[in-house]
Amino acid sequence: MPLSKIQLSSSTGRRNLLDNGDMQIFQRATSATNPGGGYDTVDRWRSSQNSGGLGNYNAEKSTDTPVGFGSSYKLTKSGATTQSSGISAYIEQYIEGQNLQHLEYGNANAKKLTASFHVKSSVTGTYGCFLGDGASNGKKNVQTFTISSANTWEKKVLTFNGDTATGLDNDNTAQFVFGIVLGAGSDYQTSTTNSWLSAASPSALSTSSQTQWPQTDGATFFMTGCQLEVGETTTEFEHLPFSEQLNRCQRHYYQLVSASARRFGIDGLYSNGTGAGLNIMFTHPVPMRAGPTVTPGSSMTGNTVSFSNDETHIYMYTAGHSSGRVGVETTSGTTTVSAEMG
Repeated sequence: MPLSKIQLSSSTGRRNLLDNGDMQIFQRATSATNPGGGYDTVDRWRSSQNSGGLGNYNAEKSTDTPVGFGSSYKLTKSGATTQSSGISAYIEQYIEGQNLQHLEYGNANAKKLTASFHVKSSVTGTYGCFLGDGASNGKKNVQTFTISSANTWEKKVLTFNGDTATGLDNDNTAQFVFGIVLGAGSDYQTSTTNSWLSAASPSALSTSSQTQWPQTDGATFFMTGCQLEVGETTTEFEHLPFSEQLNRCQRHYYQLVSASARRFGIDGLYSNGTGAGLNIMFTHPVPMRAGPTVTPGSSMTGNTVSFSNDETHIYMYTAGHSSGRVGVETTSGTTTVSAEMG
């Protein structure tokens, strides 16, 4: 029986090395106008650009999907952005090195990886797809795929050779990256495909055949069903329960909306009696990848807020109090907690 027909169990493990490949989780927002790149809407995926290669664009969650999927990530270009030599634009996801040791990179048994994904665009042509070893060595493996029909969902499958020369650190840093290229000037092009390029060519993203999607005003690009798995064949997409996928994303980022704190008693119960702080420990929904950056939505009314945020399991919320204040104090807006890579 083929693996694609077998229910997942502890013996088969998780096949997909990517998080949120079916674009279920959008914690930050379901839409963003001209966000400037970075983590804009969909969790774990970065809209990256060198020298502003994406230009102005809108990002959003879409219900336009191939059969079997509930949502997709959609980009819509606003204006035309010329992809000159030093400009590029791509969508990528970083992967922790400790999740990749079974790839056996750095020795003769380095395993091949197969990427599969569904894409749809108003602009047909050749697009780049790459693997990289994150920030440690700058090596890249570049291939291309073709969007044949405008505004039509198409599934793409690419198999990448393993890197027999360079290993991946066994830690929580960005040791690997998967990306889909929307535009690439000549500085980001290579004529060598499906081979691990040395650190002397860290900018390689695509080839000279790259379609320059950002140069078309109003162009659209959708993606979903992204899977990266060990081996030379693709299997059916590994659908996970929403709650499990959310937990995987919250290891890197989550939000608190309108956090509140209650101060009991009177000022004399605290160290100085005239404005002592109230400390509250928050437990992260799941252990985070690293000590996060905590950004409060706003300060407490009439008081100050600070954070001690170097723990992967908890962080300290400290609310200052003016003399005579008791009861409930609240923050407004959204507090973000981020341990993203890149």
